[in-house]
Amino acid sequence: MDKDRIAGAAKQAKGAVKDAAGKVTGDTKLQAEGKADKAEGKVQSSVGGAKDAVRDAMDK
Repeated sequence: MDKDRIAGAAKQAKGAVKDAAGKVTGDTKLQAEGKADKAEGKVQSSVGGAKDAVRDAMDK
């Protein structure tokens, strides 16, 4: 598992917490930051997945 996948999953979790906290408190800025963190985490996780796929293909 690539380190980008792990970091991406962590960013997604952090973003989900920020998003939820923003909804609860009515803080739209915090909610927007959470959504941005989640999106960034998804992209980073996808990059890690692509790296894993390339690495697996090269091992065969």
